[in-house]
Amino acid sequence: MADRTVAELRQKIAQAREVIAHLIDKAAFNGAEAHRALDYFGGDEFDGNFLPWPHHGDEGLRPEDLNAANDD
Repeated sequence: MADRTVAELRQKIAQAREVIAHLIDKAAFNGAEAHRALDYFGGDEFDGNFLPWPHHGDEGLRPEDLNAANDD
């Protein structure tokens, strides 16, 4: 069961990378953060600090406060 779970998680990560690439293409957004996300989800390494916003226990801005320029 564990091998199946790992395989399914790898497939899910591959799907996430494809979704991110598609959304980047549709938004005509080609910035460094977009490429950073594609590189991260395309690799095997885990980075607990990958997210660009503070974690739940951290002080600081929330995700919705960081990208106000992207709001429609």
